[in-house]
Amino acid sequence: MALFGITVKEWREANADKTGNIRDYTDISQLVYLSNLENLNALFINENHSQHERPVKLNSIAIYQMKRLMDDAGIRKIGRG
Repeated sequence: MALFGITVKEWREANADKTGNIRDYTDISQLVYLSNLENLNALFINENHSQHERPVKLNSIAIYQMKRLMDDAGIRKIGRG
């Protein structure tokens, strides 16, 4: 939810014609963001953040990271590689 803005269930309902899962249809940068968010989620769980608080924090972090990386000329250059 934090990265894609929808739940897995919502994605499956909207993409009933597709096999696999949402990760199968993402690009490499989204997979990097997702891996980072999964690690942060584990950290937040360990720090006893509530189930309600974690997605809010993760979404905020995802937005920040995507904006920063999209604005980075070096990252854009790699994408054209």
